Amino acid sequence: MAPTAFPEPSSTPDLRDLLLQYLDYYRSVISSKVDGLDRDELQRATVPSGWTPAGLVNHLANVERRWIRWGFMAEAIADPWADQEGAGWVSPDLTAGELTALLEGAGRSTRAVVEDHELTESATIGGRFTDAAAAPQLHWILLHLVQEYARHAGHLDMARELIDGQTGEEP
Repeated sequence: MAPTAFPEPSSTPDLRDLLLQYLDYYRSVISSKVDGLDRDELQRATVPSGWTPAGLVNHLANVERRWIRWGFMAEAIADPWADQEGAGWVSPDLTAGELTALLEGAGRSTRAVVEDHELTESATIGGRFTDAAAAPQLHWILLHLVQEYARHAGHLDMARELIDGQTGEEP
């Protein structure tokens, strides 16, 4: 998957679309960073903390599911922390294409929810959040997800450089 265009600075009355564009962009960057890695490279930890590229992608797909489906929608989801094991991330034995499909599925699910709700709407009580004071608004959740993706895109960029020397947002 080639990266989508970076949402360049401009004026827009449509904050919803801008936030979704940023998430699409970062998902595509993450996908491009794992594209071309074989199963061994996806499973190999290149940093002292021990995370793997497959574990990072799995984490991001689950973070999105956790914040949108369980957090915002209060849906009952099986094991909302499925991506975490002890102090690390679960590293599924998947191909780069299968990992990209996880991200794309998370993106479709997020987009469907965001397009059906107001950005100022607070998370539903009963899932991740047990009281109204703790329930963030949808725009806060989306900004948190953008931050999460951006941070981990940088991590994956460093890992990819250690694996095969590729650098930058586009391989």
